[in-house]
Amino acid sequence: MTASLGLKLYNLGNRRDAGPGAPRPQRPSGGLAWLHAPSEDQASPMLALARRLIEDDGIAVLLTCPFALPQRDGVIHQPPPVDTPAESRAFLDHWRPDIVVFAAGELMPALLHETAERRLPLILVNGRAPRFLRERDAWYPGLMRSALSRFSHICAVDEVAARAFRKAGAALSAVAVTGRMEEESAALPCLEAERAALARLLAARPVWFAAGPTAEEEATVIAAHRATLQQAHRLLLILMPADPAHADKLAQRLEDQEGWLVARRMREEEPDAAVEVFIVDNPAEYGLWYRLSPVTFLGGSLYGSGPTRNPMEAAALGSAILHGPRTGPFGPIFGRLGAARATRAVASASDLTDSLGDLLAPDRAARLAQAAWAVASDGAEVTERILIRMRALMDAAP
Repeated sequence: MTASLGLKLYNLGNRRDAGPGAPRPQRPSGGLAWLHAPSEDQASPMLALARRLIEDDGIAVLLTCPFALPQRDGVIHQPPPVDTPAESRAFLDHWRPDIVVFAAGELMPALLHETAERRLPLILVNGRAPRFLRERDAWYPGLMRSALSRFSHICAVDEVAARAFRKAGAALSAVAVTGRMEEESAALPCLEAERAALARLLAARPVWFAAGPTAEEEATVIAAHRATLQQAHRLLLILMPADPAHADKLAQRLEDQEGWLVARRMREEEPDAAVEVFIVDNPAEYGLWYRLSPVTFLGGSLYGSGPTRNPMEAAALGSAILHGPRTGPFGPIFGRLGAARATRAVASASDLTDSLGDLLAPDRAARLAQAAWAVASDGAEVTERILIRMRALMDAAP
């Protein structure tokens, strides 16, 4: 397959010494799928796809991304290759993928050309809009159309995205609106025996959870709890401070200076009927508290720099979400939850009190939690259809 004029000009303008690059571990034996996530918001759906490929199909997964990611069992993390013919060839020679899957729409023309030369199946998922690497956004004649022609399938998140790919030169037959892929599961684990025992202890008692409030927010949380106790006398607050090391001092202050009846999880005390505030300090137990609490306030979102926890954790476990105006790195997630009317935003201490009181009505909390759960679980069918397509392409590959 001959290179277009645009690709030749692109490669001429990108001639540089790429350096030694990151060390490449040995390629595992058997089949290997290469997934590329160009941005942090694409990492979660690609990790969800990787998990399915590993668990259902038993093939290895190489995930490239230009940022650090937590390790996942079976997933090989690597930075993407520099987009030059030499680096692309070296990368493909080493990994020898059976299929290549790009996310969102960032295009690497030299790499795509080398991939097509090897007749590797190549698809684009979660498509939003095509673009070149930021440092390579000059105009090259026909390069965008040529790069898009390498993909046999372009799966767009919506019709607006599909139009952007068609306008850029993608073949009409290659572009389809499939929707957004599912995110990596945010459902945190817990010990079922522990959950069941605590659920029996808390039976018929209203409960809310303050998940990681900052030191500045603790007073606001306590004030909202005090005010809401006037209408719900058996209300229990489960409080996990943003700094777990601060938990014991916080509990002591609430007892000695403010007169609260406090139990401490770290001392193996239990939230019996007389306890008003239950202080917990083990981040590994977030999944337990989300399951036990119909309502969760996301700390860090009111006076901090953004939530200390991913809102999808609470959403995936059926807890209605209260949050402040500061979304931090979770802005896109809050945008999706907000569009589905799946959270309640508060702007002040009085707002938190009013919203908490309102959500103590089980039907109102349940409606919010159900909407959030629907967002958290959205996209599973899209991922399944993409997997079916990937398997068909790999089966048909020479």
